[in-house]
Amino acid sequence: AYRKGVEMIYSQMKAALAKEDIVEIDALNKPFDGNWHQALMSEHVDGVESGTVIEVLQKGYKIKDRILRPAMVKISD
Repeated sequence: AYRKGVEMIYSQMKAALAKEDIVEIDALNKPFDGNWHQALMSEHVDGVESGTVIEVLQKGYKIKDRILRPAMVKISD
């Protein structure tokens, strides 16, 4: 019952944020963009193009076209 209650609160909070056009920045496996991402680390990964986000360390959020918090990411070099 406790888990179900937490899931209900989470879904209600997510719906309230979506209603205000606050959405998560989709960063994983996307090209690095300094306007939406903040690179904290880089790592060489074979088979991955340089400048691609390989890990999201902290999710970022935007409201319409404005950034609330950049996604903190690790990129390939």
